[in-house]
Amino acid sequence: MPGTPAQEAAVREVVADAGKYQSDPDRFLPLHTADVEIVNIGGRRVAGREALGEAMRAALASPLADVVTAVEITGVRFPCEGVAVVAAVKRVHDAREEPDGGGPALPAASGQLTCLLVEEGDGAWRISLAQTTPTTS
Repeated sequence: MPGTPAQEAAVREVVADAGKYQSDPDRFLPLHTADVEIVNIGGRRVAGREALGEAMRAALASPLADVVTAVEITGVRFPCEGVAVVAAVKRVHDAREEPDGGGPALPAASGQLTCLLVEEGDGAWRISLAQTTPTTS
C-alpha cells in the first residue's frame, strides 16, 4: 500500500528532524510517541518518551555528547494506513577526545536503522520504534 507523496515527505521530514535535533531534547522528544521504543547501536533499549528524555539528557551531560550521527534514508514504505516503515543507514561520528572516549567503545561506525512511524490523531507523524543494528563490515 503506497503512501501519498505528501505522507512520504512528512515521514522523511520527521526522521531528518530527529537527526537534526539529536542534541536538543526539547525539539527531539516531541518527534516520538509517548510509548516509543528505542534500541540504540549499543543494544540499549529505552521504553517511553519520558525515559528517552532522561537517557538523552544523561548522555548529553557526558562524553557521549561528542558522538553524533548522520542518517541517510534508503527507503520508505506504508504497510497499512497511518503506519510507515523507514529504512536508513546511520553513520556514527565519535569526536570524543580520549582514545577510549571516556566511556564504552562504540560497537560500529555505522548501522542499519529501522524506524516505525505512526500518524497520530493530530495528523502528525511520530516515531514509535527505532532500532539501529551495527554494521560490522
